[in-house]
Amino acid sequence: MDEKNLMNKLILDSSFEETIEDINKKNIKIPRESTNEKLDYYNYIYPPNGKLLTVIDDIKSINLDPKKGEEIAQSERPIMAYDESINKFSSLEGTAFLASHSLVITGEYDFIPSNKITLYFYTKSKDIAEDASNIIHSEDPKSDSKENFVMDKINFLKQNATENTILLIDGPLIGGDWYIHMMDAIDEFLDKNIIPIFFVKNSNSNLVTDEIEELNNKYNSDMHWSYNYLDQGERTNFFRYADRKNTKNAKIFCYLKSFNVSPQRVEFHVDTFKKYRDQIPELMDLIYYLILVQGDTKNPQVRPISIAEKYARTTLDLFDLSNIMKEVGIVPTINQERFAW
Repeated sequence: MDEKNLMNKLILDSSFEETIEDINKKNIKIPRESTNEKLDYYNYIYPPNGKLLTVIDDIKSINLDPKKGEEIAQSERPIMAYDESINKFSSLEGTAFLASHSLVITGEYDFIPSNKITLYFYTKSKDIAEDASNIIHSEDPKSDSKENFVMDKINFLKQNATENTILLIDGPLIGGDWYIHMMDAIDEFLDKNIIPIFFVKNSNSNLVTDEIEELNNKYNSDMHWSYNYLDQGERTNFFRYADRKNTKNAKIFCYLKSFNVSPQRVEFHVDTFKKYRDQIPELMDLIYYLILVQGDTKNPQVRPISIAEKYARTTLDLFDLSNIMKEVGIVPTINQERFAW
């Protein structure tokens, strides 16, 4: 069977309808308007308690070759890409998060999507959560919603990423309490001959500048340093950031500057880098080519991830929770009402 035929689908999470039923049962109404929620991973550096242990090469800038990247893009190995979109509905009784996980794969003439929709409702009220298995009592909805989302993301990728592909993932290798689950996913990807690559933009981290003596105290962040150090169409050498006690918990990364704007960090798990080390330079050329193809000079992004993001947002538009929940009433907060003006 052509694994691409397994794509082109929209999946409702198994608990979606039950969550709707619980909200109905508790006489809760979802507000009409929502705000877009972006996950903040800044406090979850992977690996936790890590340290920049190795500069794999001498610190240097490396020219990227988009022509070679185009050749890789036209090779037999398909490209997959992941992004997500989240709508947050705030109310007096609690907060609902409607999310779309989006994965696309390159087809012969277009991208073929697969999306999964999830819905969670969090409340600090024990009375509202009582006898409602799909309404979540939480003292910290922001943290709990992030954990649930990350686990959904990992499971979605494990279930839908197909063999022998290059997998481009918006967001970093995840740290905090969830990194073990990502490690399991990385192992499964490598068993399937999948090359997972992670992309980080707008990071304030100092993984390099805090540890390289000649850079220390001279720059606000690694992004600040790499922006000044690199010309357009260049990347840095690779760095290795690892757990002090467990060297398997490590990532290999570099900074890439495509246009005259802030660079982005490109990350590989250490096992991915070891297995595909000879191919990594060509994959960096591929990444640069895909950014040029997208052509967004103000917000550089590889084209497949941009396509996945559009599918994620469009899919959310298909689900008007206000209409779905029109039989019940929840009182929106003032900020939520202001958003509708």
